[in-house]
Amino acid sequence: MTVSEAVPPVVRAAVGGIAVDELLVTRRRLRLNRDPSRVVARLFVPGAHPPEMSSRAAAVVRRIMALTDDEVELAYERLVAGFGGRHRDLERTFADNFRVVAHRVPGEAKLSGLRELLIGAHFTHEYAIEGAAFTNPSMVAHPDQSGLEPGQLRFLMSARAIGEGHLSCVEFRTGIVGPNGELTVDPPSPYAGTGHLHTATYSRTQLAHALNRPYEDDEILAFLLHHLPENFTEAELEGLLGALSPELLVLERTFQTLSRVHWFIACQYRVQFPEDRDVSENVLWPTSPTERHGIEDARFVRFTDDDGRSTYRATYTAYDGSETRTQVLETDDFRTFRMSQLFGKAVGNKGLALFPRKINGQYAALSRWDRESNSLATSQDGRVWPEARDLEVPFHNWDLMQVGNCGSPVETEEGWLVLTHGVGAMRVYALGALLLDLDDPSRVLAALKEPLLIASPDERDGYVPNVVYSCGPLKHQDTLVIPYGFGDMGVEFATVPVPALLERMRTDGAVS
Repeated sequence: MTVSEAVPPVVRAAVGGIAVDELLVTRRRLRLNRDPSRVVARLFVPGAHPPEMSSRAAAVVRRIMALTDDEVELAYERLVAGFGGRHRDLERTFADNFRVVAHRVPGEAKLSGLRELLIGAHFTHEYAIEGAAFTNPSMVAHPDQSGLEPGQLRFLMSARAIGEGHLSCVEFRTGIVGPNGELTVDPPSPYAGTGHLHTATYSRTQLAHALNRPYEDDEILAFLLHHLPENFTEAELEGLLGALSPELLVLERTFQTLSRVHWFIACQYRVQFPEDRDVSENVLWPTSPTERHGIEDARFVRFTDDDGRSTYRATYTAYDGSETRTQVLETDDFRTFRMSQLFGKAVGNKGLALFPRKINGQYAALSRWDRESNSLATSQDGRVWPEARDLEVPFHNWDLMQVGNCGSPVETEEGWLVLTHGVGAMRVYALGALLLDLDDPSRVLAALKEPLLIASPDERDGYVPNVVYSCGPLKHQDTLVIPYGFGDMGVEFATVPVPALLERMRTDGAVS
């Protein structure tokens, strides 16, 4: 167990000559560094071989087919000896990956189970999920609060892990916050896995938003929207597509429309992890077409609906290699996750953060739709976010490049407490704070004039220098716990007394 050690607050000038008054902040010296030994076993399909551009998969299978039984047994024994201790249920992974390439085995061939596993192993590789970085954390109260001492709160923290090729996924850690902000972080499991994919239930309304284009009246789409129920399955969709009139199938835009429909289906999915595994083993891996190159910067919040039921939601950045999109996931237990798209002007770019409850009957979120300002967005259904209104624009000498949020607002008796980030000269990141009205969060009541937190000298160097960044703090009693990434390399923690922070903000006044 890793235990925090409080560092006495100081007042000093920090990175980039920016003055930071850290009397409010206690740094906890609880550093979580990237761990290149954390690996997942993934499907590996070798690239095509020039100049013929034919697949190498068939050749690999033929070579394994040519081995003697003794050679297969020896090769597999060595394989298990070298990798068996690094993964749970590696044999199942090999079996799953064999099924992916089983069509390369001649139909008349009879393979032993061991040979099938060896073939599957050749189409498997390890990916070091934290090979490059471990950063951008978000904290929420853990769904299990049993077995704690008085004044303690168990937390669950997500973090962005970055590996080879700058591909990002989401990991989890757990720990305990004490009554005075003391922190402990549980050591993670030595294993990591990506879970099992399942189909989802789809929304006709969301399909309409995903495929809607101005001035376009498409017969295929009109047919589907007329016949599909509001909530439908993939089987129901395919049944309708099979019932399409042959005359519609030959229309010029049919292929394009069908491709867009299947793209929508691929972007909504469900991933499930075994209940008997530690949550630190669960890795949310890029799966949909919009996520091909990463799931980034998940901002988790415990959302309470009008009926009192709570669930966990997180907005995240889906990156396909050229474009980013804001998407959402939901979970009740951090075992089953439902991933889906969001729509509307306000979810453009990245950095959407949900409020933890509805306000005046509407869903609310902080948005950075214009790439540089903090804005407020509202939605009737939590899926379509049409517009956003400015809350804060670049103004201070430390945020003239852009401002954004650092996760979901925290509710206090005096208003919604929002951690922000600002980017200034030399791309130096700093954390600030806003206070919004509880009933009308478009009203900014107060804001810090100077940064709350900036990289200390031992935090400024890393994968991305001069950066501190958080995707969500956690309030416990009168303490705000701020997990933050530094240099896009690792995670640190700071604590701030909420009453003192609110008093400082009132003294500084509202933003101009």
